[in-house]
Amino acid sequence: MELGIGIGWRPEIADAVEALPGIDWVEAVAENLCTDHLPDSLVRLRARGVTVVPHGVSLGLGGADRPDPGRLANLAARATLLDTPLVTEHIAFVRAGGTRTASPGLEAGHLLPVPRTWDALDVLCENVRIAQDSLPVPLALENIAALIAWPGEELTEGQFLAELVARTGVRLLIDVANLHTNHVNRGEDPARALDELPVEAIAYVHVAGGIEKDGVWHDTHAHPVTRPVLDVLTELRSRVEPPGVLLERDDAFPPAQELAGELTAIRATLAAAGKTGPGRGQGARTSGDGVARVEPPGRPAAHSTASSPGPTTESARDRAAVAQTALLSALVAGTPAPEGFDHHRLGVQSRALAAKRAAVVAKVAPELPEILGDGYRRAFLAYARNRPMAAGYRRDAMDFVEQLLIAGRPTDDAARRRLTVWWQDRAAARPPSRTTRLVRAARAALIGR
Repeated sequence: MELGIGIGWRPEIADAVEALPGIDWVEAVAENLCTDHLPDSLVRLRARGVTVVPHGVSLGLGGADRPDPGRLANLAARATLLDTPLVTEHIAFVRAGGTRTASPGLEAGHLLPVPRTWDALDVLCENVRIAQDSLPVPLALENIAALIAWPGEELTEGQFLAELVARTGVRLLIDVANLHTNHVNRGEDPARALDELPVEAIAYVHVAGGIEKDGVWHDTHAHPVTRPVLDVLTELRSRVEPPGVLLERDDAFPPAQELAGELTAIRATLAAAGKTGPGRGQGARTSGDGVARVEPPGRPAAHSTASSPGPTTESARDRAAVAQTALLSALVAGTPAPEGFDHHRLGVQSRALAAKRAAVVAKVAPELPEILGDGYRRAFLAYARNRPMAAGYRRDAMDFVEQLLIAGRPTDDAARRRLTVWWQDRAAARPPSRTTRLVRAARAALIGR
């Protein structure tokens, strides 16, 4: 399946994406699409023959629990609606807690790494098989960027991915920006990872920008693509010709000409690297089915490779649940850091998670930064320090405002009244009528807001 050159479709740049020349396909965040109708922009793109691939962010296939059937059904519905050739997700966990640990459920609001261990691989492979059986099209999984590393890992990233592909047949979505991130943050060599993973299993490639701060690389998707990331793309292209390459941008969107310039740089990088020809990998060998294999280190006899669930897999799930809950609780609820983790990096990750929560809540509830002004971010970060997100971002916005009002804040009477009305409207069983909204708007205007 050849995809070509694409770009991540986002509502903020929908017009620019439609106007960009040479776009063969786009990728849309699955959770931002309805299951029964598409935004007009995607309808027009599909009418032009542009492929749209849904990219999921909430399944948490690396989590201790089996995938939620409702989330899988929604992803399947989006795949059917788009008539897409594949769907994609991440090798990550996004929530923890719950019945396995007899503790409150926690939401990360972000993609967190799973340990590269045989235990984690057993759990991930079973979850992937469940997802594959529930989806109408093939599944590809993305390697993620990480600020932190788990202690006691048994496999490299390339070995972990190779074993995952060998056991499930899943395709790979390789993000070269994430390989660069892990190089800076975890000292991992992108070339080695590419040598060890089965490059023939790659469905497509992500390219994205980021920024380095105090020796830590932040995979922001809000900055231009850097030369080191393009160098990793060169490394990948020297080994294999990927079926598709896509530019991601999620925030701080630049003018259309800058996006076009980044796409031109990606095309030039692929063309230059392609002149040397694929097949540079040293660690992989190719089996009769055409998929590269890598020999992982010896697997302990205690671990099962069976495709069906059993006591060993359940035990692995229980161990994963405890470990992931302890880590996520340290990141979002201020509990002590689990043994073996870098405390400084955990602090960096914790602050990054809180900052992302503040930014996303500001998007889903734009009235809040409008009402609170410059004090919004400071107030939200103080709220988020020891209050983990237990549901989605809209619920998070409600809980944030509720805590402010209970504390008698903000001190400005007019702002507090506006926040009260905002909270009451959304906490009500049904939204206020148009007449009620007009009366409230007129009253707010009379009192000077």
